[in-house]
Amino acid sequence: MIAKRGTLRLTVNGESIPVPSIPHRSCPKCGEGMLRMHESRQLSQGAIALYREKYGLLSADEIRAIRERLGLTQAELAALLRLGDNTISRWESGRNVQSAAMDMLLRMIRDVPGSIAYLRAHAA
Repeated sequence: MIAKRGTLRLTVNGESIPVPSIPHRSCPKCGEGMLRMHESRQLSQGAIALYREKYGLLSADEIRAIRERLGLTQAELAALLRLGDNTISRWESGRNVQSAAMDMLLRMIRDVPGSIAYLRAHAA
């Protein structure tokens, strides 16, 4: 296996996203590629970050900042949004990307006064 650096693609929400400058290994005979664990994480997080940028979605850091400004834990925000327990953690760590609808709801929570109070009153 030969160490290389190049553009690799990863599918995010059904779309193939090219991620430049990812280190990987490649077989000189057959061309088969291999990623080590940290390279795989780099590819995944890079693809999600590029997808968010392409569609104007909030970044992982922006989502974390909204939650922290509101004084909520990840579990508390997930409950208010009726999401699974680990969803916010995955968004904030860059392991998953929020939908456009959830992105809009997060922006409303950030920008519209009283939205958290409304969710608290109406969340199950």
